[in-house]
Amino acid sequence: MRFKLTLKVNREVFGDILPLSYQYELSAAIYKILSKADAEYATWLHNNGFELNPQKKFKLFTFSRLRIPDSRLLAREGKLKIYSDTVDWQITFLPERSTKTFIEGLFMNQTFEVGGDRRTTVQFTIVNVEAMPEPEYSEDMEFDTISPMCIKLKDEDNRTHYLSPSDVRAPYLIFNGLIDRYKTFYHEQPPFSASDCTLEVTREPKSALITVKAGTPNQTRVRGYMCSFKVKAPVEIMKLIYASGVGSMNALGFGCVEIKPPAN
Repeated sequence: MRFKLTLKVNREVFGDILPLSYQYELSAAIYKILSKADAEYATWLHNNGFELNPQKKFKLFTFSRLRIPDSRLLAREGKLKIYSDTVDWQITFLPERSTKTFIEGLFMNQTFEVGGDRRTTVQFTIVNVEAMPEPEYSEDMEFDTISPMCIKLKDEDNRTHYLSPSDVRAPYLIFNGLIDRYKTFYHEQPPFSASDCTLEVTREPKSALITVKAGTPNQTRVRGYMCSFKVKAPVEIMKLIYASGVGSMNALGFGCVEIKPPAN
């Protein structure tokens, strides 16, 4: 289930300058908000068929970049200045049972900060939570990324390589990852395989290098790609792509997509 959140920019608190890499902070905000409803969170996970562990980690979600109507890129400083009073943000969860009531009640009016330091931090308040209608799925669909798609491949020396969606190895990794997700979520083997699925990139992938945990000893850089792509696959795969993202590191805001409208 997908939600569109409207965030009010509280520029009087810290200002209106964001770092270009803010996905990790958005992910942390989601976890922090979820953790505030400990009992309800545990019940929600249980009702949706998840096995709870001591950390109660839940990762079958992803989210978009912030959609800012009016902003200016400060390329030399690696920052973004927000002129809008509000911004939009999409979050999508794979579970459906009780999700609408739970998320709307939990996220509404929450306040959180995004940024690395006082000079590049923005405080937001969630002023509206809107459940988005479920799309019509088919076995032939086209998607646009609304956050970078991350496709990871480890070599024999355990080094991580980030592949472009146009790499010939990318579809194999993407669809096998989605099939593993199907097994985890539905607790059963899917009635299809990766060989039943195809992916065609329809817009030249644009690379985006994202810093995760900036300014800490665990700082790392992750490469993702913005693009458009067509998929031919069973409807169950389409639902997984739309509801939980495509590629790796979805819970850190990678691989969120929207359905591309048909050309006129």
